[in-house]
Amino acid sequence: MADFTLDGRVKVKTLKDEFKKNFGSTLRVYTNIKCEGEQAADDATLASIRAEGAKGGDLVVKGNMQVGNFEKKVAELYGIGVQVANADDSKLADNDITLVAAGKQ
Repeated sequence: MADFTLDGRVKVKTLKDEFKKNFGSTLRVYTNIKCEGEQAADDATLASIRAEGAKGGDLVVKGNMQVGNFEKKVAELYGIGVQVANADDSKLADNDITLVAAGKQ
């Protein structure tokens, strides 16, 4: 398990790949904070889909971070919605488990 850092320059596909590699769980990325509609395009950067007024910045993601805290922090920083799902993307992870545990569901 390794930590990694998010910043606005990272592409959605890279983010999802790094997330899967580090934690084993699947990351769904949306262009709105409510996680409604289609998911963000893989070639978009976080900065390009960031909501107006969202401050952006860096976020260090650790495997022992709880799913709900991670989703909330991404929403606060970027104004976008993310949802953590299990490894095969068949169900959403519980908010009170760690990112690593989500990959083992």
